[in-house]
Amino acid sequence: MESTGNRFGITSVKGHKIITKCAGMGGNSSSIAAKKAQAVPKKPKAGIFAAQAVIPTTIFKKCYDRGDLPIVVDFIGAQRKIAWKVEVDLLDYHHYLPIFFHGLRESNDPYKFLADQGLNALIQLGREKILPVLPQLIIPIKEALGTKNHEIVVKTLKKLQALVKVSDAVAESLVPYYRQILPVMNLLKHRDINIGDKIDYGQKKCDNVGELIQETLELFERHGGEDAYINIKYMIPTYESCMF
Repeated sequence: MESTGNRFGITSVKGHKIITKCAGMGGNSSSIAAKKAQAVPKKPKAGIFAAQAVIPTTIFKKCYDRGDLPIVVDFIGAQRKIAWKVEVDLLDYHHYLPIFFHGLRESNDPYKFLADQGLNALIQLGREKILPVLPQLIIPIKEALGTKNHEIVVKTLKKLQALVKVSDAVAESLVPYYRQILPVMNLLKHRDINIGDKIDYGQKKCDNVGELIQETLELFERHGGEDAYINIKYMIPTYESCMF
């Protein structure tokens, strides 16, 4: 069988033409123009500062819905207040105080309001009852801070400050648990609100996370005994002592 070919990629076999693809130089184009710049895809964010999803149901909510908590919302005019069915002094702190600390992660009313106001009363009136139950409070405190939710973190920091002010014994007993509760503070310590030369009218609410963390760490150092500073410094290297 005889065949002939040429530079255009056409091969003839016994009078039939067969086109061979991509043979020869015909139809090819070239250009000296620069290629268009392609958009560089953005690198994905790690989301380390992003608020975590809050668990919709906590132990506090379950207990309140079952009627296991001795509290109700009392409306006096247009004001909401918390009413106790039992005297706070008679409550079993080993049972109730951890449940109320779990309620710090609540974001819906009336659970959010009841947990916040209930803790204020329990911490204020508890005094010597708080120290024995302190180890049971670390997990709910750590979980609340770990949400990185602005409102929840602010409430948790304020409750930590209230705990430290109860007594120096409570503050010193918190020192071994710094490794559980300080990492999130180290992460959020510099997350201040930068408003330039404007006036921050929200200062009276004390809801600036960076400032609250600094105040909390200073209270830890003042009331936590001689080992407090070195343990804070170990977990938060940028912290500077307020005692000198």
